[in-house]
Amino acid sequence: MGSIKNLKKDINYVLGDIIEAVYIWEYANTDKGTKDSEAIIDEAIATFDDLIAKVNDKDVENKNTHFKAINNELEQKAHALIEKINTL
Repeated sequence: MGSIKNLKKDINYVLGDIIEAVYIWEYANTDKGTKDSEAIIDEAIATFDDLIAKVNDKDVENKNTHFKAINNELEQKAHALIEKINTL
């Protein structure tokens, strides 16, 4: 596992790219409503806040396992958000 700094960067970049993809979809599909796409953006922001709070948690027993679990959660939630974008 890399450093905490790199994990925070990964969270920021992955979720930032997902939000950017939603904005691109909205720009390309101006004839469709933005209610569903805005919900995806809100979910991405909530996921970001949740994961960063978990990274900053100091009361963990095994830090290596904790950070691996956060990385796995990031992957799972990112895949779920991408699937939602694909169904728009």
